[in-house]
Amino acid sequence: MTARSDEIKRLYADERARLERQICRKIGCTATACDLVQDIFLRIWEKAVDCTGNSSAFLTRCARNAAIDHIRAEKTRHAFFGALAPEQYAAPSASPFDIVAARQDIRNVDEALAALPKRTRHIFLLNRIHGRSFAEIASVFGISERAVAKHMARAVAACESIPAGDTG
Repeated sequence: MTARSDEIKRLYADERARLERQICRKIGCTATACDLVQDIFLRIWEKAVDCTGNSSAFLTRCARNAAIDHIRAEKTRHAFFGALAPEQYAAPSASPFDIVAARQDIRNVDEALAALPKRTRHIFLLNRIHGRSFAEIASVFGISERAVAKHMARAVAACESIPAGDTG
């Protein structure tokens, strides 16, 4: 470790408990106080802040600011979520007709995919279901990315040609 690392490690060991108590008094949560103290020391580490002067006063100011920032963020979060109506939390429940229509849409997509050539269907599923990139798929099949794009275009066109909400 470097001398700077040793200094930060020593500061953390010496000041952590005091800073956690200071922050906890302001915000009322020990776990969050621990997190904020760790954030303070992480910022000191990342920004290479030199606190060889009055490190205790510097860390006290950092802890005070961290607590204030946390309280402000909590107030903002509370104001935002307090303004939401219960209807905005979740989607409305589906009607029986919507459920039947959705199931039929899934069957229609399954049929459209089944009608595709095997390689096109496999490429589509690798990309859309398994999240593989065109480059990954191209290397597996030994084809160009442009060929993969053409297979994908064919599969997407087949899916888009299905009439939406057709239950019949």
